[in-house]
Amino acid sequence: MTAQLMTAISNRDGDALARMATAGTDPQRLLDVEAERLVDSLFRQLKQIFPASTQTNLRTDAEEKTAKRQWIAAFAENGIRTREQLSAGVRHARASESPFWPSPGQFIKWCKDSGTVLGIKLADVMGEFQRYNREKGLHTGGAERFPWSHPVMYWIVTDTRRAMYQRQLSEAETEKYAAKKLEDWALKVAAGEQIPSPALALENNQEVIPTNHASRQRGY
Repeated sequence: MTAQLMTAISNRDGDALARMATAGTDPQRLLDVEAERLVDSLFRQLKQIFPASTQTNLRTDAEEKTAKRQWIAAFAENGIRTREQLSAGVRHARASESPFWPSPGQFIKWCKDSGTVLGIKLADVMGEFQRYNREKGLHTGGAERFPWSHPVMYWIVTDTRRAMYQRQLSEAETEKYAAKKLEDWALKVAAGEQIPSPALALENNQEVIPTNHASRQRGY
């Protein structure tokens, strides 16, 4: 799905969708095609995870096509619309001890698990926090151009650094703040929210780092 179409759908921007239609692009058709591609890819992965499905749930092409239509409808009805959500569902599927193909409802529940939707833990965030502190001077363009390991890291790390300086947070308080930001973002993404591009950062993104702040002595 193009970024333009995804933005229009996420924001329920009728004018934008109308412009696409006027330009000869059928938004609904684009949405249907993208949904079919995502579910095709998803089913290929799930059939590897649950190989018995080809002998039970998906014995024929007709059964598979019917199942895919049901899953697409279930995703639309339950707000499953991002790759992050689907990735969370697949991670749960890999960890499942059941050999049976999951129902759409079960898979949707997995997709909405905020504990796994981002695929990162607090230790990963703090590791990225430290890496940015060490390497930020090696990359031009500021935080927006830094090679983050995950798109959400930009938002969590820069927000945490800003809070650390502005609120004079201790190391323990800084980690606690980062944990809250990670939880907040996990809930947003589990609900289907897109992670914005770093290019959408606040206009004034220059960090004001007090020279007498304790964190300066820690090399942050």
